[in-house]
Amino acid sequence: MAALHIRAWQVAYRGQIPDAYLASLGTLRRQRSEMWRRWIEGMSSLADGVLVAQVSEDVRGFCAYGPSRDDAVDGTVGEIDSIYVDPDHWGRGAGRALLRKATELLAVAGFREATLWVLDTNDRARHFYDAAGWRPDGGAKGKERGGAQLRELRYRLALASSARMSTQDREGPP
Repeated sequence: MAALHIRAWQVAYRGQIPDAYLASLGTLRRQRSEMWRRWIEGMSSLADGVLVAQVSEDVRGFCAYGPSRDDAVDGTVGEIDSIYVDPDHWGRGAGRALLRKATELLAVAGFREATLWVLDTNDRARHFYDAAGWRPDGGAKGKERGGAQLRELRYRLALASSARMSTQDREGPP
């Protein structure tokens, strides 16, 4: 997962985050592996998880989700913390499946809405979220990476309608 996480960043954020910063990520594989190990070991309920898209032993993508980490939100808001797919497998459905399953699990855990953060310059990801029914909600925050100031936008999805759509997708029209 750590190697995929780093590679996805290096490809997805090329031209958005300084090249030197992206190149330096390769030296962080051990730290990323440890981060993911701690995260997975720390999961304690259905409301907090990491989904993995896998073929044989090869991890093709992952999605981490849980309660929102945003300030001033109540306990009804979940969050997609991260979703990454191996760039060699973009456009093959793994990301859509991971996002759909994570939102279903957040709804089952009792969350009424979900949010996620995306770089405002990441057109590919923003199109992906738009196609899945997510919409910007006006939230924005700044972040620094590699000496560059970045801006993230918050997207939001009502989970009740998402859960109904997922049920209809599996069972056909009501």
